[in-house]
Amino acid sequence: MNINQVPAKSILSKSAIFDYVINPYIGCQHSCAYCYARFMKRFTGHKEAWGEFIDVKMNAPLLLEKEIKRKSPGRVWLSGFCDPYQPVEEKYGLTRACLEILVHYKWAVTVQTKSVLVLRDMALFKGNKKIEVGMSVTTSDEGVRQLFEPGAASIEARIGALEVLHSAGIRTFAMIAPLLPGGQGLAGELKGKVDYVFVDRMNYHYADCIYRENGLFAELSDKFFVSAGKRLAADFERQGTECTVLF
Repeated sequence: MNINQVPAKSILSKSAIFDYVINPYIGCQHSCAYCYARFMKRFTGHKEAWGEFIDVKMNAPLLLEKEIKRKSPGRVWLSGFCDPYQPVEEKYGLTRACLEILVHYKWAVTVQTKSVLVLRDMALFKGNKKIEVGMSVTTSDEGVRQLFEPGAASIEARIGALEVLHSAGIRTFAMIAPLLPGGQGLAGELKGKVDYVFVDRMNYHYADCIYRENGLFAELSDKFFVSAGKRLAADFERQGTECTVLF
């Protein structure tokens, strides 16, 4: 793993999803085969494979402290092009430092991760109605998880983290996105652990070879996504969980 400490020019960026996004790191150790952020290599100059480099924006908290005073309050997404709680966060703590600033200035925050390291910061989330924490949970099949998300936490660990957060009164959500083989049965496992769910299909082709090599190509079809999406929506509706299918 090639880890570099780099200076950033800015940190609080406009987002097409929320008002702002903060990416404390460039690259992601989870090395998900389908990750849309792989395209960033075209701009960073990295020759390493995706998942084998991390740029650490060491001045991120200092920049945020300055930028937050100049911008209109809005909801901040942590994060768009990296997992804010990937393993390197345990050493550098940039996500936590940025969160402390956002909480101090009473900004709204949406955290999205695949890591149970997020539990470290529960004290920052508890009792704060402006913060919500979500897990990307893409399948209920651990074998499929290992194929597509080799560096991420197990599905069991992610769902367990959601349960801990939700039980503590923290608003939680699940992103079943991209919907991987085995994901159509997740409603039961998420019951009582999330306030709402988003479901989205695989929209990128980086992982096509994994589908092909493992006899899963039928589950990359429109037919699979439409059928699985309808089943999930119906299952979540029956248990009273808000579910939005994005395709």
